[in-house]
Amino acid sequence: MFEAFGVDLPKLFFQVVNFLLLLYLLNRFLFKRVFALLDERQRTISKGLEDAEVAARDRELARAEREAAVSEARKEANEMIARANKVAEDTRNEILTDARAEAEKVSARARDEIVAEKDKAMAELRAQVADLALFAAGKLVRREMDDPTQRRLVEEFLAEVQPTRPAKSSRS
Repeated sequence: MFEAFGVDLPKLFFQVVNFLLLLYLLNRFLFKRVFALLDERQRTISKGLEDAEVAARDRELARAEREAAVSEARKEANEMIARANKVAEDTRNEILTDARAEAEKVSARARDEIVAEKDKAMAELRAQVADLALFAAGKLVRREMDDPTQRRLVEEFLAEVQPTRPAKSSRS
């Protein structure tokens, strides 16, 4: 059957041996090294991919930490602003209270001064009225009265004529 196809058995045997020997040599010296290099390259690529995944996780973790830190900083800033606003409002209210109290004191002092001035003016007016009354009475009587008698008469006159004082009105 080999002869029908023109196959020479010794040559075929020699070629098979050559092929097996070549395959053994290639496997021993070339394929093992090539496969070792390919395995090394595969490990390097796998390690690079793992490192890339770790780096991506680290970046994501760092981003999350950064966002948390920014969020915390915003929260603290808002708390500081709220505290500052509260202090400002308290200070404002305290200043307004002090100002109102001071204005009330000034107003009360002014009212007291007005009343004192009014009383002083009334006393001066009484004295002038008394002098005028004495002068008028002296003219009417056409005689001179002594000073103590004149004073007594004027004070009696003023006591009878003195109008009732109106009640103090207080404004708020």
